[in-house]
Amino acid sequence: MKTSYRTAPVPSTEIPAGIPFIIGNELAERFSYYGMRAILVVFMTQYLVDAQGHPAPMTEAAANAYFHLFVSLTYFTPFFGALLADTVLGKYRTILLLSMVYSIGHFCLALDDTRTGLLVGQSLIALGAGGIKPCVSAHLGDQFGHSNQHLLSKVFSWFYLSVNAGAFVSMLLVPWLLQHYGAKTAFAVPGVLMFLATLIFWLGRYRFVHIPPAGLRFVREALSGPGRIILARLCGIYLLIAMFWALFDQTGSSWVLQAQHMDRMMFGVEVLPSQIQAANPLLIMVLTPLFYKVVYPLLSKVMPLTALVKIALGLFISVIAFAWVACLQMLIDAGHHPAIAWQLVAYVLLTSAEVMVSITCLEFSYTQAPSVMKSFVMSMYMASVALGNLFTSAVNYVIDNPDGSSRLPGASYFWFFALLMIVTALAFAWFSRNYQERSYLQDEV
Repeated sequence: MKTSYRTAPVPSTEIPAGIPFIIGNELAERFSYYGMRAILVVFMTQYLVDAQGHPAPMTEAAANAYFHLFVSLTYFTPFFGALLADTVLGKYRTILLLSMVYSIGHFCLALDDTRTGLLVGQSLIALGAGGIKPCVSAHLGDQFGHSNQHLLSKVFSWFYLSVNAGAFVSMLLVPWLLQHYGAKTAFAVPGVLMFLATLIFWLGRYRFVHIPPAGLRFVREALSGPGRIILARLCGIYLLIAMFWALFDQTGSSWVLQAQHMDRMMFGVEVLPSQIQAANPLLIMVLTPLFYKVVYPLLSKVMPLTALVKIALGLFISVIAFAWVACLQMLIDAGHHPAIAWQLVAYVLLTSAEVMVSITCLEFSYTQAPSVMKSFVMSMYMASVALGNLFTSAVNYVIDNPDGSSRLPGASYFWFFALLMIVTALAFAWFSRNYQERSYLQDEV
């Protein structure tokens, strides 16, 4: 029986043995998170009750703001997980501990339909889900050494596909469970999947490379001259990418609310407004291999296709996606009821942007970080998601008038974000021209 863990990659040209356990864990974990998130706005506006069990729903504006605050908190807590992993526990133990907290949060939602249950459950989920985020992707990268680093890009794409496979199934199933079996069942199923994700990860413990925590060495590295330069450069990139997430995560809020005013029949089947979100993970699974096998090779023939060039192109594509949604909203504002299928065009555009921005930035963040700062740099990338959602939440609070009207009514809301994205994409294109990339990968024994 094995009694100790490997602490460095084994020289090999094959995919590391622990990768299937990380991918399986991520698939189940993402099912639990996106299933819960898919029904959150609908739950708050239709199913929330008070302590006596009487209906006590939130307004759409309040639910929209709460949704983005929750997402923002989920992407700020990675700092806590990263510090815990890089200085004290290491990535494996941090992931295992916080996954247990994560599971308890899901069951709190399933057992209590009040605002108290919502607050406690969401707080635990934000701590667990956010805390493990930088550790899981960094732990995946830790499995590779110099002899198999050429497989890193492929495995990161598999990792992202597993995220979206879990999300796709849950975004179809959990809204259906909510409508037919109620909130308790709809929240309990993601809780069971999160417990399964924790179990899968524990089963792979002897197949993983366990990079020891750096302790004070992490602090010295981060505060050193080169460490400060790396962090400062990455912060510039992440601040600009935050605006992409301010747009992207509205697929779970403003896009769902827009879908409620559209014709819900698609190919002869009624689609729930919250189920249309499943288009994103499905498209990710289709578009990711298409980009890697067709689009990127073609683009590389006409331009130097660095990671930052891919991200810049993705930002410009996201502008077109939001402009399309704005045009749909103009039709709705004029009294029409366009088919919900027309939102699929926006999903194709925004998902294409996601492939170029999110997958690329995930791999880029890992390669740019020194070995003792992997999880911390990943948490900085996650903070860009938090800042984007915090910005969206703040906008919704500011534009909400006391009488229930909006300072950015109808299509003007979507045009506002599209304009901000144009400015951001231009700024990123300028900034990336002066960025010097450097790759850091784990040394082999």
